[in-house]
Amino acid sequence: MIILGIDPGSRITGYGFIKNHPNKMEYVSSGFIRVKGDSFPQRLGDIFLQLSELIETHQPQQMSIENVFMHKNADSALKLGQARGAAICAGLHAGLEVAEYGAREVKLAIVGKGAAQKEQVKHMVIRLLSLQQDLQIDESDALAIAMCHAQHQTMQNKTGIPAKAFNRKRSYRR
Repeated sequence: MIILGIDPGSRITGYGFIKNHPNKMEYVSSGFIRVKGDSFPQRLGDIFLQLSELIETHQPQQMSIENVFMHKNADSALKLGQARGAAICAGLHAGLEVAEYGAREVKLAIVGKGAAQKEQVKHMVIRLLSLQQDLQIDESDALAIAMCHAQHQTMQNKTGIPAKAFNRKRSYRR
């Protein structure tokens, strides 16, 4: 199963694709979208279009995205939420199940502590996926989100207990 992870942003949106095997996770592709457009609606449209193209190329079965957290700046939080919305719409438009995870939950799943720094997450993503290349922070965060979802899916498959019993993730289906 291929899982798409998204680290949303109104200027840079990270993405990462992994293949979840029963006993390991395999790197497929990752990168980031440097959003284009003069107006904010154009930038949101760019997120939607570029993610739609990536989904078409890599054909994931599921998508995971970081949950909204409150910024000190309300305007930034609003823009982040709108960027998330554009990404979620791209996933739903392609018929993907979309799951959300909080930043602390992702850090706990990848590093083992919810207060881990971004560099620690990046380091663990590179090690766990046996990557030789360096990653940009937004793409390592996106891969971490996909890996967190893969862990929850593996746990559900092994135990038969729905992943929701292990966390508070929310899933949406089209």
